[in-house]
Amino acid sequence: MRVLDAAQTRAALDPQRVLDAVALALIALSRGEVSAPPRIAALAPAGLLGAMPAYVPGLGLAAKLVSVFADPAKPGRSSHRGLVALFDEHDGRPLSVVDAEPLTAVRTAASATLSLRVRGRQPDCIAIVGTGVQATAQLAMLAVTRPQTPVIVAGRDPERARDLARLHPHADSASIEDAVRASDAVFCCTGAREPVLRRSWLRAYAHVSSVGGSHGHELDAETIHDGLLYAEWLGAATSAPPAGAYELQGIDPARIVMLGAVLAGDHPVVDDRLTVFKSTGHGALDVAAAAVVDASF
Repeated sequence: MRVLDAAQTRAALDPQRVLDAVALALIALSRGEVSAPPRIAALAPAGLLGAMPAYVPGLGLAAKLVSVFADPAKPGRSSHRGLVALFDEHDGRPLSVVDAEPLTAVRTAASATLSLRVRGRQPDCIAIVGTGVQATAQLAMLAVTRPQTPVIVAGRDPERARDLARLHPHADSASIEDAVRASDAVFCCTGAREPVLRRSWLRAYAHVSSVGGSHGHELDAETIHDGLLYAEWLGAATSAPPAGAYELQGIDPARIVMLGAVLAGDHPVVDDRLTVFKSTGHGALDVAAAAVVDASF
């Protein structure tokens, strides 16, 4: 059985291959082909330990144990640490154990980037709200998949935003409000407990991708009310947090379109509405990324 540390895992996470594998997993999810029980978590005073097993035909069988803990030294930020164990889908042999932190960051950035495909017209300018691990992974993914698209990085710490922007060939930094107002796609990658943007800042037909909010609402109620809603799975609305999204509690599940349905061509793209992708993560995405890591050895 192969055991990989964070650096080895990160080096094996080729962005394009992860993007392709995550797309396959999302399509399988939308077509009911994935076996995955609802995510469970043990709650500790300062955080939680979640368990996410899943099987995706053609990609594999895996389980993730991940801890999500707030960082007292950095209010509004949290750490995601753990491991993913990949098993042979035919005979159940354990194949590899990989570090969950870089794997989670890259597969989450992949699903957020894929959410741009709900639009027929791609963005002319993208904002990233956040300056932590997930925002860094998102910027790196965009640098590979959309290197010519201008990006504006925004966060509560202007110096961190400026430093992060230097990692992309066409990135700059600004305040959160200015970045959101100037962009037609907004990636929210924070550990926020309260909304980080307002509906009034968004362009009429903007696309919003929200992958943060493990501890509370990252998006405001008006944005959720006005937007066409997308998620990896319907449990984002029907399951209570931490499995489901805070913002989608009480939302009619009929409003949710599974992102995989759009990727498969089973649901039309749009251009004339505000679109909102609310990510909660899913074990199928961990299977996809773990399969990419294992195949690289």
